[in-house]
Amino acid sequence: MNENKKVYTFNYGGKEVSIETGRLAKQADGSVLISCEGTQVLVTACSAPEMKDGMDFFPLMVEYTEKFYAAGKFLGGFMKREARPTTQENLNARLIDRPLRPLFPEGYLNETVISCTVMSYNPAGDPEILAGIGASAALSLSDIPFDGPIATCKVGRIDGKLVLNPSYDQWEKSDLDIAVAGTENAILMVEGEAKIVPEAEVLEAINFGHDQIKEMCRFIKTIQQERGKKKRVFVSQEANKVFMDKMKSDYSSDARAALSIDDKMERQAAVKAIEKKVAAAIKENPANFGFEEGVSAGKEAYKGVDGLMYFMMREDILAEGKRIANRKLNEVRKIETEVDVLVAPHGSSLFTRGETQVLSTVTLGGSSGEQMSDRIVGQSYDRFYLHYNFPPFSVGEARGVRGVGRRELGHGNLAERAIKAVMPSADDFSYTTRVVCETLESNGSSSMGSVCSGSMALLDAGVPLKAPVAGIAMGLITDGKRYKILSDILGDEDHLGDMDFKVAGTAEGVTAIQMDIKIAGITRQIMEEAMTQAREGRLHILGEMAKTITTPRLEFRDGVPRIESVKIDTDKIGALIGPGGKNIKKLQEDFKVNMEVDEDGTVRIIGTDRDALKECAKLIALQITGPAVGAIYEAKVVTIKEYGAFVDIAQGVSGLVHVSELTDDRVNDVAEYVSEGDMIKVKVVEIDRMGRIKLSAKAVQSIPKKS
Repeated sequence: MNENKKVYTFNYGGKEVSIETGRLAKQADGSVLISCEGTQVLVTACSAPEMKDGMDFFPLMVEYTEKFYAAGKFLGGFMKREARPTTQENLNARLIDRPLRPLFPEGYLNETVISCTVMSYNPAGDPEILAGIGASAALSLSDIPFDGPIATCKVGRIDGKLVLNPSYDQWEKSDLDIAVAGTENAILMVEGEAKIVPEAEVLEAINFGHDQIKEMCRFIKTIQQERGKKKRVFVSQEANKVFMDKMKSDYSSDARAALSIDDKMERQAAVKAIEKKVAAAIKENPANFGFEEGVSAGKEAYKGVDGLMYFMMREDILAEGKRIANRKLNEVRKIETEVDVLVAPHGSSLFTRGETQVLSTVTLGGSSGEQMSDRIVGQSYDRFYLHYNFPPFSVGEARGVRGVGRRELGHGNLAERAIKAVMPSADDFSYTTRVVCETLESNGSSSMGSVCSGSMALLDAGVPLKAPVAGIAMGLITDGKRYKILSDILGDEDHLGDMDFKVAGTAEGVTAIQMDIKIAGITRQIMEEAMTQAREGRLHILGEMAKTITTPRLEFRDGVPRIESVKIDTDKIGALIGPGGKNIKKLQEDFKVNMEVDEDGTVRIIGTDRDALKECAKLIALQITGPAVGAIYEAKVVTIKEYGAFVDIAQGVSGLVHVSELTDDRVNDVAEYVSEGDMIKVKVVEIDRMGRIKLSAKAVQSIPKKS
């Protein structure tokens, strides 16, 4: 028995959550094993004792890892060892990272790593939520400076009732999925999706989640008071008052001129010019700026100009409601939209909002294009998915692409969730659909631009969406007393502001939401106002999109594969496939199509020739259900016997034309009337109990004797 081990339990939404400390990973600065309903996650927090020289950002890394042994499973594929994080693991890590980041002290730049390892999994306990709570607990118990605790939760709505942290199987019945994180006093992060749910109901779900979070924060505080380490001493570096006073007195006019420039690249060039000017002045006389000899002039100039721009932009907005280039607080930048932009893709659109531009494409196909995901929760196949790209040239940077980062995955996931709610069901639209959003220019919320562009590209491809979707990014500037909410924020307003709040949806309601803040939480009043203002902006954007396209294209483009679906009994699947796949291969070769057969008997025939698809479907129906008595078919003579001719009315469907059924005349030799390979018309006379098909040629037209 480990004497240091201590377990604390708490009822969280009807499920018992336990936090154990003092037994595992004791050399970490903070460590907990958090458990619920058979799911167990080990969370550790480590922070370097000293900051690396030259560090100018907070190097926080959150790792979320699902071990397959946690569910008693092997990994699929050739590699049987967990390696690089999956997309979902990266997304979960972002979900944990974002609410933690604002609660570290200003100027704390020590390398910090939060590691969350799922070591046991049961579908009744959500490891993602446990990891978020565990990260807060580990940091709170450690000596790392952290202004927590925080807690996280997920909110679903099943049969009209809000449910905290539903089990894995319950999510299918929920019409919203909202993750919330916050402190005891304020909301820090929101992310989720909804099936076109009105704003007021989404807010109700968020507030419901925050009410539960408050209790969990108090619970973690009791553990911290009993078992927490004394926090290490950290004193934020005092601002160089001489430097900032000098910046305000000597360079405010330059900054004001830069803030009045509408064009992003021109504004950036003006800011760089100020930085060079300041750097030169610091080099010439560092003491005038409160520095000693040998100071890095360029680095300090960047900080000084950034600080000056931060002060001036925020004060302009708070005091006068004046934004960069004199835009109104609720004004959305000019929007331009196009569809049918590219020749070969199955659908395409270009969405430009101010200096943010996204080109989206759509690819349609069969189930071979489905995205397979292998996780401890099980394997899944997505019929619809969206990929988002953010190449460096979109912001004028001269560097190459180095793979897909967490940011691209997060932005793509948000856009995918926004559009997923309006995609047609598999019964209405059996295609696998891939959307790719290429950010060509960026100055404020390319993810919301991707929602707009992706929605239009899908309509251009002929996908029967339930409704068009648009998204908008909202910002916030506050000094604790005053606040202003901004619609359609620029990159600079995001960088210098306090909130990035994105809302996507149709004209009827919300389909996706994401909120991140840089301060210690926002009030419910601010969130409600932001949601209302976001709705106004979204409706405006939908109106601009409607000028170009509102309904799906009636006909697919040339080259888009057509799909003809047929349903057969499951016990007939083997007959369709044939021995060694012989029958299905021949069908595909003869009609130049691809065929997919699901376990439920759904057969999809995929090809570009519509007539060939229909003929193939007819043939399948004939093979599986057999010919109809009284129906007339074109048949091929395959074998001649003295008592008649065997003919094929379809591939794998044969019958006998008895000698008495060839012609009205008496027949002495069948070969005098038909030869192998001849095509004749026949009528189905009878199908006996054994399934044997009796045919008649003379019932259609007597066959004349060969001369």
